[in-house]
Amino acid sequence: MINYLDKFIKRNNNLDYISEGIKDLLKNTPVKKIFESINNFSLNSEVRYVGGCIRKIIQKEKVDDIDLATNLSPQQVCDALEKDNIDYHKTGFEHGTITAVINDYKFEITSLREDVLTDGRHAKVQFSHNWKKDACRRDFSINSIYSDVNGNLFDPYNGKKDLKNGLVKFIGDPEKRIKEDYLRILRYLRFYLKYSNHKHDPETVKAIRKNLGGISNLSKERLLDELNKYIKYNVLTKLSKDQLSNELFEIIFPQVKRIKHFSNPNAFAKIKILEADFIFLLSILIVDGSDNAEYFIYKFNISKKDKKRLEIIDKFYKEKITLKSFSEKNLNKIFYFSGKQAVIDILSYKLFNSKKVDIKLINLYDQFKAKILPTMPVTAKILMDKYSIPKGKGLGNKLKIVEEEWVNNNFKLSENQIDKIINR
Repeated sequence: MINYLDKFIKRNNNLDYISEGIKDLLKNTPVKKIFESINNFSLNSEVRYVGGCIRKIIQKEKVDDIDLATNLSPQQVCDALEKDNIDYHKTGFEHGTITAVINDYKFEITSLREDVLTDGRHAKVQFSHNWKKDACRRDFSINSIYSDVNGNLFDPYNGKKDLKNGLVKFIGDPEKRIKEDYLRILRYLRFYLKYSNHKHDPETVKAIRKNLGGISNLSKERLLDELNKYIKYNVLTKLSKDQLSNELFEIIFPQVKRIKHFSNPNAFAKIKILEADFIFLLSILIVDGSDNAEYFIYKFNISKKDKKRLEIIDKFYKEKITLKSFSEKNLNKIFYFSGKQAVIDILSYKLFNSKKVDIKLINLYDQFKAKILPTMPVTAKILMDKYSIPKGKGLGNKLKIVEEEWVNNNFKLSENQIDKIINR
């Protein structure tokens, strides 16, 4: 009897933490307004949490986004939000998704759907009122768990049980689900690396290998977004240790050659992996002293801002790098002409890839992180007023020479030094 009661209590406690975690979303985010708006829209309207947020609560992970499902049509969702003065965007209106915005929070609200037609990239859908049919079109059992506002779970494919048992499996026939959207190959690998403690299912492996070519039909934006999630959710450390995942990943992302650098990170890298942004961590994967990074940037249409960051890191490490390259003088030049981020990226890259953390580089990293971009003390007006240099090309050249000397001298120039430069 005592053993039975112990088991009963533990089971209830287990259920309680999930229920409490779901209820905490109401306390920590304005999602309550969404529930009230939709539930009050009509007598039969209903909205539930779905997917990632439920999965993460069950796994005791941090919830970083909240997705919702509703039996209202997309237009009805818009009407409900408008009625309560909640801002929204029709981010995927034709596919049933509305993004509600409250303060700094975004909530994706998707109408219950059934697939009418799929081509491996996009799906033509019709809207439904059937929660089970909506669940069956989702990719994996662990992503087909719903919850109402009180923490009551709707779990038609036993996703909670699969999570607890470390199972990542498709809903229904793996090949059919993959052919609906080839991105599910990458999603399967990501979830497998994160949650599974079993060997790959042979039928799933067969379906993946058979349909691997379908990846080429996907947009570069979707592939890049998925790569971002591999990095964001820190699964690359496991990737190199799983033969199948590593093999398939190399086929899909042939320029991502340096995954091994995530397998045994040093003390600096362990922290950096958790706090760094996608573009820096991407540089670790693709910058190798060859033209690899350049080709990746071209292939994936990286934004101008991110492209510049990657190119600066790539250019620096294509040169002959010695400890002298990391002198304050050299880094000051990069700091002034390319910005603080460039210096932090260059130092971080070196520290990340070092077997041992160099204290000198750490000190430089801390120094430049706190450094404020200085203002050149000599202006064109000063040169014209004090040295009687007329406007024109000569003025610009003199100003450029002074600037270069000032930077080379660690942002210091005396009046005598300026006089000498001007009177050369």
